[in-house]
Amino acid sequence: MTRADIVAAARTWIDTPYRHQASCKGAGTDCLGLVRGVWRDIIGDEPEPVPPYTPDWAEAMATETLLEAARRHLIEISIGEAERGDVLLFRRSIARSNLAKSRSFMPIGGGRCVRPGLCHGGVGGSRRRFGFQI
Repeated sequence: MTRADIVAAARTWIDTPYRHQASCKGAGTDCLGLVRGVWRDIIGDEPEPVPPYTPDWAEAMATETLLEAARRHLIEISIGEAERGDVLLFRRSIARSNLAKSRSFMPIGGGRCVRPGLCHGGVGGSRRRFGFQI
């Protein structure tokens, strides 16, 4: 498995519409579904079952579920080490609340990335980024 393999797999997900809880190339995916789908394309079976979750699962429960899962199955790197094909997690605090939005994307080079297409708004707030290698 090379970075080029990961990028090629991620590119096949381009134009897949946003669908909550989905991980089906061409039919629908969310942030977690993209990482799951590329994992299946490159490695094979997913490392653990994914329980049902609501769109605001991490926000409502004030947990770092996506980050915790990434730490169980991927190799954590500093954000400065991130290269094309790595998994980047983005957590953005929402102003005037204790909530946050967790998202993931995969850089593919040339300043471009693959990520699900639904953007959730939020005004202001701080950002924390985490990088991982498959």
